[in-house]
Amino acid sequence: MRPMRRVAAVDCGTNSLKLLVTDLDADSGAQHDVLRTLRIVRLGQGVDRTGQLAPDAVDRTLQAAAEYAEQITALGVELDPAHVAIAATSATRDAANGEELVSGLQRHLGAQPRVLSGVDEAATSYAGAVRGLAEPAQARLLLIDIGGGSTELVRGQGPRVDAAGSADVGSVRLTERHLTDDPPTPDQIAAATVDVDAALAALGVPVDDVDLVVVVGGTGLTVAAHTLGLGAPGADGLHGSCLDATGVRASCAALLAATVAERRAMDFMHPGRADVIGGGALVLDRILGQVGSVEVLASTHDVLDGLAWSLVDPTTRADQAGPP
Repeated sequence: MRPMRRVAAVDCGTNSLKLLVTDLDADSGAQHDVLRTLRIVRLGQGVDRTGQLAPDAVDRTLQAAAEYAEQITALGVELDPAHVAIAATSATRDAANGEELVSGLQRHLGAQPRVLSGVDEAATSYAGAVRGLAEPAQARLLLIDIGGGSTELVRGQGPRVDAAGSADVGSVRLTERHLTDDPPTPDQIAAATVDVDAALAALGVPVDDVDLVVVVGGTGLTVAAHTLGLGAPGADGLHGSCLDATGVRASCAALLAATVAERRAMDFMHPGRADVIGGGALVLDRILGQVGSVEVLASTHDVLDGLAWSLVDPTTRADQAGPP
């Protein structure tokens, strides 16, 4: 029997840089997390308008990556491709100058980042989220991963992916494009809604007739925390919580209508999400409106977990993503 392997995964998203250090057992499927953390770096600042990563956003992200490198090595993980997996997602794949960021991440973290396509990002999130779910293998799942720049939807049963897609609507992108007032005006919300509905319709991922919705990522977990009335970010009781879709949609509406100051005053709200959570909540509400009345499961396991497992299990979808 092989011993557990300690590995690290880094997810470079539009709004946050996330790190997971975990011990994995490929034989039993056991996972014991050592560290799971994030920094709000707002890498996607202005990308929707300029098509470029802003220099100060790249600097913030690489500074956080350098600090992550210290944490990774302090926890006994070597900075090499056998022990570290890195993904860059929406902001990097949309930017014409993403190579500077990619080379900087490799320099600090010792592994070549993969700039995941939207479909590969969706499949990687699904692979990470469904491991360990107690749902029966025949349950029809819809995974929703709303990030800063894009939204990934995956339809599947057990580990099998039946349909996956990525839409260029996310919390940062919608806020910069439409939701510019505080709180957003009805006209701004209406314009954002048209944008979201058109993007989701173009995906071709069926969202009806499912048994369970699984939400991962910052938007989904923040809305879930609001629905549950939890305290600080990352509070116990979030992972694995089952919520009623009606209550989740009510939380989406409340977060969209709140001012930034009101959001910041919420105990569970990460300060770096307060100004953009309304856009993400709008996306989630529009999807759940199509899904109907089903249970919504909150999972803290996501693309990070899929990346980590790709280092020890060659069947994991993350390992099949193409090079940058």
